[in-house]
Amino acid sequence: MTAGDVPILMRKQPDAPSLFLPDNLLRQARRQKAMPAGAVPRVCILDPDGDMVSYLEQAGRTRPSQTWACYHTRMHVFTQGEITYGLVGHAVGASFAVLVAEELFASGCELLISMTSAGQIVAAREPPYFVVIEKALRDEGTSYHYTPPAAYSHLSPELLGSLRDCQDLVKENLLFGATWTTDAPFRETETAVAYARSEGILGVEMEAAALYAFSAATRHPVICLAHITNQMGNAENDFEKGDAQGSPASLRVIDRIARCWLDRHAV
Repeated sequence: MTAGDVPILMRKQPDAPSLFLPDNLLRQARRQKAMPAGAVPRVCILDPDGDMVSYLEQAGRTRPSQTWACYHTRMHVFTQGEITYGLVGHAVGASFAVLVAEELFASGCELLISMTSAGQIVAAREPPYFVVIEKALRDEGTSYHYTPPAAYSHLSPELLGSLRDCQDLVKENLLFGATWTTDAPFRETETAVAYARSEGILGVEMEAAALYAFSAATRHPVICLAHITNQMGNAENDFEKGDAQGSPASLRVIDRIARCWLDRHAV
């Protein structure tokens, strides 16, 4: 069987127009929910683990969005400094993350930042720490609907350059590097992990490759971050994220990135 015979790659036409559009779905959702038209915040956050959602809710810092018409998720709106964010929790996995991303940009989002926890592959530091994902190994299905087959999906060069140039972000001492996006975290075999390590991959997560393929296909800006928090349960006291499950640190990094982007894209 050749690559062209692999069922998941057959009959894919990344350049063909879609028949089912997020705008159409959201229009019907607003009608059914009697919701007014309106935009979500310019900067939105995906929080697959839901830790930031819980942290901000417990602190009384969030309010529900009145303009987010998604059938599957809730949006929590909060302000940090002078920036208002839309936060969506528990969008775990490539297909769900991209479904939500499609709807976010159709609802007025202008920048999407995803912060996902990840398992360590190359031991760059002692967990927990943050990685700006420059590229993600495509070991999931969603990305192949958006861009032609290739080993990796990439953060856009423009966004990558702006993050590297952002002096405010330098203070966070972030790592930049590659991750591996899997659809099956409980099938991370010794062979697969060894290959990822040979590629210099820093962590394994479940969303970035698809989000970057979506970004490349639609030209919507997406930045994916990995919070390296564990060694896949193979170490004592694993999955420790830090204070409040790492939420204050995660929000600080996200806020610095958002400020860097907004400085370049002032209204």
